[in-house]
Parts: sequence; structure tokens; C-alpha cells
Amino acid sequence: MRTFHLQMPQLCLALFLFCGSFLGNGTQTLAQGKKSSYVKPNIIFILADDMGYGDLGSYGQTKIKTPHLDQLAAGGRRYTQFYAGSTVCAPSRAALMTGQHTGHTYIRGNGEVPLPPTEASLPILLQKSGYRTGMVGKWGLGLKGTTGAPEKQGWDFFTGHLHHLEGHFQQADSLWTLREGKSQRIAVAKDVYLNELFTQEALRFVDDQQKSPFFLYVSYTLPHAELRVPDRYLQPYLTAEGQSVFAPEKAHPAGQHYRAQPFPKAAYAAMVTSIDDYVGQILRKLEERGLTENTLVIFTSDNGTHVEGGRKMEDAMQVFQSSGLLRGVKRDLYEGGIRVPFLVSWKGHVKPGTTSTYLGAFWDILPTFAALAGAPTPAGIDGLSFLPDLLGKKMKKQHEVLYWEFGEGGFKQAVRKGDWKAIRFYKDGRPTRTELYRLDKDLGEKQDLAASNVQKVKEMEALMDQQHTTPQNSLFQIK
Repeated sequence: MRTFHLQMPQLCLALFLFCGSFLGNGTQTLAQGKKSSYVKPNIIFILADDMGYGDLGSYGQTKIKTPHLDQLAAGGRRYTQFYAGSTVCAPSRAALMTGQHTGHTYIRGNGEVPLPPTEASLPILLQKSGYRTGMVGKWGLGLKGTTGAPEKQGWDFFTGHLHHLEGHFQQADSLWTLREGKSQRIAVAKDVYLNELFTQEALRFVDDQQKSPFFLYVSYTLPHAELRVPDRYLQPYLTAEGQSVFAPEKAHPAGQHYRAQPFPKAAYAAMVTSIDDYVGQILRKLEERGLTENTLVIFTSDNGTHVEGGRKMEDAMQVFQSSGLLRGVKRDLYEGGIRVPFLVSWKGHVKPGTTSTYLGAFWDILPTFAALAGAPTPAGIDGLSFLPDLLGKKMKKQHEVLYWEFGEGGFKQAVRKGDWKAIRFYKDGRPTRTELYRLDKDLGEKQDLAASNVQKVKEMEALMDQQHTTPQNSLFQIK
């Protein structure tokens, strides 16, 4: 079994790059436009794992250094109302891959449930449109031999984690890769930090592309616990005496699921800075290859910030304000659990230094990339192409509602319509209460308006009933 070291050639990232000039209004396909003038773009999509809305300098962070991502924001478009697919990783990624929200998509929670063969898959769509598809990092949507395995879902290239629990650890003795069209396990040197390897694989993937447009999906496992990071990233957050600059720190002890960490706050900050550096390496590679003008780069997170592996709620909400002014963290359907940073850069096409209030979510990615690829938008999806907004144009159609549901810790649903947001909580399979907020006046969801707006509550609950379909897998039924 081959062992990977950082000095050895690595595999490639799945980043979504956009090349050429788009002639339509952003919602039409290539077949409807002028084929002779259109060049299909490369697309790079970079996904952080458990990064909060407020963890980047461009979203107000003052204690964590993120210079490359701040530069990406300055050179492109920053979205302030973009949402993840869910509040944990697997259903969020399922929404990304299928264009369906969690009231419709097959995978609605964590657990080793594979994507079925009937799902519309983003890499399959782009692969059929002539793209070379590559992914590095956490997949989490199908184990070896299942219908959700990478080779069954349109990936030409893959190196990373199949099982979502594999992505909990920053070092491991093995990873998965595609060999002769099948998922196989490969050895990795134990001293390698896996996200370093993922980055080198991404760079090699970009270098290996020649004529075909490519779709690269980089699914990092940062800053997800465990809180471990190479020393060079931790050092800026330590004093000359080797103590955390965020003291006092409460050490995370050994003998638990995540390994020991003496400085959880410093380690979290260092992990955010490390992914910033990895993104910087990818951006430099695009410049070296002369690809910046025909490459669309998107950076975002799969859900809100976490409080695991020694990280406390006080660290997230007070020390770093990782959720910004938002309420909640990962596993919440409050804004802090689902609203995420979302940055887009495309030199010469996306106007630098702009901000968008477009109300969008992960299920919009598939139809947007379909528009870029000149592919037809699959039927039965919930997403809309927001390509016009990327290009600074007016959207002809926008979402009337956005919807989420989540089962861990008691079933709950959330719906947003305009500035109104409602969250309904269940116990033993029955609804117990619905909270109602006006986000334009109460971004932090501090004032529940349900008691004084009975009709609005009924309206929002009716929308929840409308958006929810009975899940095909019993694991995700209302409990």
C-alpha cells in the first residue's frame, strides 16, 4: 500500500472555476446562448468545516488573522445572507450536491447514509457537460461499495475521507482515493496533517488540467475539532513564553473522542488561519497558471461554528464572536447555525469590493453551476441560479421562502420568508412551540414575536408543512 508524504505528488482539490465570458442573462443555458462565443469556465468551490459567520476579517473578525480570504473578499463579492444546506455536515453537503433543501433531499441528518442513484448530482451534471471533476477532503455521502461512493456520483478524481467520522481527526494513517475507477484505501504517513495533503493534491489537480474545463471541490476539515494544527500556524497565537495569547485557557484532556489540546482557543484561531493560508496557496497557483481571469472561486462553510474538542460556548460567542451578531452555533437553526460566510471572486467579471444581500442557500449552487456549464437545470430541485447576481445584474426571480429541518436533539424546522424567520420545535414527534423573529430589526433573534403575531405564526407553520415531505429513510423521520 502506497504511503503519502508531503514531499510526494498529491491529488487534486475540487474547486469550481469559471472561464470565459458569459453571454446570457445568467439563467439561460449554453444551448440557449451563442455557442460559438462561449468558453466553459473552470469552477473552484472551497468548503470550510464548522467555520462561523464571524470568523473572517471581512465579516468583522478582529482576533483571528485571515489575510488571504480578506483579499478574496476585497477582490470579489461578499454575501451577507447566504445559508448552508443544514446545521451539520452531511445534509448540508447533500443539499449542495442535489440542489434540494432538507425537506426534500434524501440525506437530512448525519449518519452513514449514501446518496441514492436517483439523486441529481452536481459532479455528474458537470461531468456530462465536459468537465474534469475532482475532489479532495471530506465527502461523507457514501462509503465504498454504496450508491453514494465517489465513483458512482460523478467524480473523476478523489482523495479524502468517505466516512464523516474520519474527518474528525487532523492526522490519520490512511485516506481513500480512486484507483481504476474504484474507491481504495491508501496509507498516509502519521506525521502528515491531512489538510496540508489536501492542499497539495488540489494544487496538483490544477497543474494536471490541460484542455477540458474543470470543477474542483476542496472540502477541508478545518476548523472542525479535533483542535490540532501545525506549529507554524499556532505560533502567532502564543506568547514568547509559549502560552496562549487568549489566556486563561482550559485544557481539553486526553482520553476523550478528540485528543488533548492545552490551548483550545489558540488552536481554533490557528486552524482558521491555516485554511486561510491554504486558500492563498490555491489562489497563487491560479496566478502562476494564468487562470485567474477564467476561474470562478467560491469560499464558504458547511454550517456554523462548533463547541467541541475543548472549545466552549464562551469561546465561540464572546472571545471570538465566531457567529458575529448572530444567535446560535452548529446544530441550531438559529442564524448562527446556518448563515455562513460566502465569498465569490472572478477577475474581470465579478466586481471587486462589492456586497450582496441576495437571499440564497446551498441548493442554489447546482443550478448556478449548470448555467455556467451550459447544462439544463434538473427538474425537481429547490435551487435558483444566482448567476445574474454574481455578475452584478438584477435577479428576475428570487426565493419566496427558504426551509430547513433537522432531527438531532429533538426535531425542529425553520423557514425564512422575506425578513420573517420562524423556528418550530418538537418533542416526541409533536410540535411544542414556534418562535418568530424579524431579522431586519432583530438580527440576533433575541425577541420572540410569536405571541403578538398569531396569524404570521400560522402562515409560517403552513409553509413548513408545505416544504416538508416524508423522508424515504426512516432515520430522518420526525421524532
